[in-house]
Amino acid sequence: MQKHDKISAMQDAVRALKTAGRRIAFVPTMGALHAGHASLIRLAREKADAVVVSAFVNPLQFGPSEDYAKYPRTPAADAQLCEKENVELLFTPAVEEMFPRGFSTHLQEEAVSKPLCGVARPALFRGVLTCWLKLFNIVRPDVVVLGEKDAQQAAVVRKAAADLLLPVEIVTGPVVRDADGLAISARNNYLTPSQREEARAVFGALRKAKEMVDAGVKSADRLVAEVTHLIAAKRRLRVIYISVVDRNTMEPLREISPGQCLLAISYWVDEVRLTDNMAL
Repeated sequence: MQKHDKISAMQDAVRALKTAGRRIAFVPTMGALHAGHASLIRLAREKADAVVVSAFVNPLQFGPSEDYAKYPRTPAADAQLCEKENVELLFTPAVEEMFPRGFSTHLQEEAVSKPLCGVARPALFRGVLTCWLKLFNIVRPDVVVLGEKDAQQAAVVRKAAADLLLPVEIVTGPVVRDADGLAISARNNYLTPSQREEARAVFGALRKAKEMVDAGVKSADRLVAEVTHLIAAKRRLRVIYISVVDRNTMEPLREISPGQCLLAISYWVDEVRLTDNMAL
């Protein structure tokens, strides 16, 4: 595996892969790699001849009171996981390399990004798209592999790629969960054992909602009320949003259309913000 932290070196390495006729799959991450990322890397391997991973904590997607400074950074472990998964190229640029002094261009999607996390975290998707478009221009991938845990993020990237005619296929991999049902996330590292115990209720609530849909419930309001009730029973949990949405547009829905809907949730565990979702 090659590891680069300079854009010019990364472009040269990618150019060599393309000259050799390799189809490239790209997995953009913020590092702190875990089993969820490993599953995306394996999916990328199925879609292409060469896998490129970026590990970059993007400052543009954090608001002023958010956790940029303390966001987990594990560069040695990230490289080890990528080596184990036979990644060809790992890109680990510094902030100054990606966004040098005077950087002033940003990309905003104006529809899919507006609800849900777009309300709770107004800087998020503008920062994600700006960073990822630059990464796409550096790596020039044939396929980009994203995680369905961040379903709105994947939908925003897919919409931007379609609108701007980016020559890339967007593929998503399923949510990966720990044995207790908690969706794997770098921010899970912030949780104490007692906080994690309470957070488990979210997966139980999502699973209950899926059971209700499978039993024939069509009302989105009824599902949201049930999930809210189950989560509110936990002292440490506070809901940011719970919504049944179209999985492509993120528009809220009143009636369940199985296979087309997503139950999306964002919540606080004391001071730790997490997200989860379940396809309905």
